[in-house]
Amino acid sequence: MVSGSHGGSPVTASSCPEEASGAVPEEVSGAVPGYGDLVESSPDALLVVAEDGSIRMVNTAAERMFGYARAELVGSDHRILLAEGFRNGLERLFFNLRRDAHTDADGDEADTAPVEAYGVRRDGTEFQAEVAGAIFVTGDGAGNGTASMIAAVRDTSHRPENDDSLREAMSLLSATLESTADGILVVSSEGEIAGVNNQFLTMWGIPREMLATGDDEAVMGFVLDQLREPAQFVEKVEALYADPAAESHDILEFRDGRTFERYSRPQKVADQVVGRVWSFRDVTAAKVAQDRITRAMADLAAQSAQLKALAFRDGLTGLSNRQLFNDRLASALADPRGTAVDVLLLDLDDFKEVNDILGHHAGDQMLIEVGRRLRACVRPDDVVARLGGDEFVVLLIESLEPEAVAVRIVDSLRVPVWIDGTMLRPSLSLGIASIGEAAVDASELLRRADVAMYAAKAAGKNRYMRFRPEMLKALVDRNDLEAGLRLAVDSGQIAVHYQPIVSAGSGTVTKVEALARWVRDDALVPPKQFIPAAERSGLIVEIGTEVLLRGCTELKPWLEEDSSRSLAVNVSGVQLQHGDFAELVLAVTESCGVDPRQLVLEVTESVFFEDDCHVIQQLMSLRTVGVRVALDDFGTGFSSLGRLQGLPVDTLKIDQSFVSMIKTGTERLPILNAMIGMAHGLGLTVTAEGVETSAQAGYLMKLDCDALQGFLFSGPQPEAALKPALDRAARAIAALRGDRVPGNR
Repeated sequence: MVSGSHGGSPVTASSCPEEASGAVPEEVSGAVPGYGDLVESSPDALLVVAEDGSIRMVNTAAERMFGYARAELVGSDHRILLAEGFRNGLERLFFNLRRDAHTDADGDEADTAPVEAYGVRRDGTEFQAEVAGAIFVTGDGAGNGTASMIAAVRDTSHRPENDDSLREAMSLLSATLESTADGILVVSSEGEIAGVNNQFLTMWGIPREMLATGDDEAVMGFVLDQLREPAQFVEKVEALYADPAAESHDILEFRDGRTFERYSRPQKVADQVVGRVWSFRDVTAAKVAQDRITRAMADLAAQSAQLKALAFRDGLTGLSNRQLFNDRLASALADPRGTAVDVLLLDLDDFKEVNDILGHHAGDQMLIEVGRRLRACVRPDDVVARLGGDEFVVLLIESLEPEAVAVRIVDSLRVPVWIDGTMLRPSLSLGIASIGEAAVDASELLRRADVAMYAAKAAGKNRYMRFRPEMLKALVDRNDLEAGLRLAVDSGQIAVHYQPIVSAGSGTVTKVEALARWVRDDALVPPKQFIPAAERSGLIVEIGTEVLLRGCTELKPWLEEDSSRSLAVNVSGVQLQHGDFAELVLAVTESCGVDPRQLVLEVTESVFFEDDCHVIQQLMSLRTVGVRVALDDFGTGFSSLGRLQGLPVDTLKIDQSFVSMIKTGTERLPILNAMIGMAHGLGLTVTAEGVETSAQAGYLMKLDCDALQGFLFSGPQPEAALKPALDRAARAIAALRGDRVPGNR
């Protein structure tokens, strides 16, 4: 029973009229007169559930019990009616009933006992229930039929034995069994399969149809065919069943290269062994990583003889450490022959995200691999050192081609790295500093290489740059920018401009985004310059608070005219890390008299990759009072569709880099179609940023993009010019929709 989406309102997608109506299918009622009346008069909720998990029929009691209309239930996934932790209950019942059907055919007694579950009504309330089931098969009578299940649900919340602790225990057991990464197999003392979880079937690739037949010998044969040493497998099983109380832990090697850990222990009921529980864990990736570590350690052992002492070795990568590098650099600079000396200082771009997403173990493996590649790019006598963290340095002595070495290093890290089954594409920023006509000491040479490295980062990363004196000026300018920004914040020089966002559906301006602007010496400082500086210095907290306060104050009259209007403000991850951010937002809206439901907070994807889960908790608490959240610049970061549906987000804002791909409006751009369709499928609205031409707007409107923002409608304007900007935006969207433009005949 495989289903699609589990959340949201039921989807009535049936293509069969009689199913959509919820009528009793002919295969259920047969030719028994009055059968439909019996079904409808039953006090229990009756549902016919297909193998794919969809509901084919319900009775009146089901409508009454769950609070849905019949047309809403038919064609929907049955799991919308079950509480978290019980949503796989009917699937297991279906599976057991099919096995029982085969068991009955062999003349043995079948176990068709009802199962306990918790149902969910349409209003979200839960109730204790008991579910009984029966299998019926439709088809051509030649063994090609399709199995369905009639499920009878009875509300048992009135029973005195209703116990919240029992529900919690059952929910925990069910959730644990199905969420564990281990494959679980339970076998009776007679050697018959008593139960499995979904992970076991997935790991071994066993078809459900095979397991449902009850032919355990066929299942065993399917398992043995995959192993390198099937005889040892059987020998271990026989030994354990000869000693029912024994436990076992061993390793299974597969013909396809996989490796499983196998653990077995007896299953007991009241101190009596009734069977055996087998647990299987896929450790293939860990074994590969361990093999790689073993090889790396062997390389380190071979190099250790070349070092004078372990004190000069980096413990993780086996490279030279800071002390050895400094000694070799000082020695080279002191050479009276005037030896050519080049220092290549580098660090990895966005290395923190590797640690945040994959863990520090993966980060360590990345550093080891980077060290190995650096060593392969230079001569045996050149020094490659790790200074700490993700920072490395290369010392070239009497090299004729330092820039060629830099090119090799940058190119070597463009080759993907596989860590624990995940492909990563590392990149680095590298700075070169060399001895010139003027003599410099070791610290100055390193400082120049460091300045060049940060210039490479500012130029777009994944590249190298040679030190130039003007780079120092850029560093001074950066410090000056931050100092000027501090003064601007303290003296109230940060302004707020507003940009309209139009609704493609209604043809009106439904939202306005408040944007921070800094005018310095009669010139507008680009936000891409001062916002990063504000985040580095922590000033973004004060700037963000000022923008929110000014926006709520100045736009309050416009918001009061129409409750569907809203104000959007950008929120930095630095702001969200403050523990009182949610309280601050609500205090500002209350003091300004603005409804929190008319506020939209725009965040970037990066805020969700912080170690502190407090960020998500703050957004979730704000959403409970009606504040909406928009994911800004979508598509430019580490977007995970599987994770997206779990984030507290209401709107996706497609980055303008994707919108700019629309030139004439006749292009085929599947990525935009996929983004909008995916967002709508998750119940999110979509806003496209950077819309500058009618062709772009028309293309996006054809894709059912919900809202549009860009210079086609209006650029950001100060509060005094907002009214004309709103009028221009309204006329522009009306013209695109073919509506009559106000003021035109």
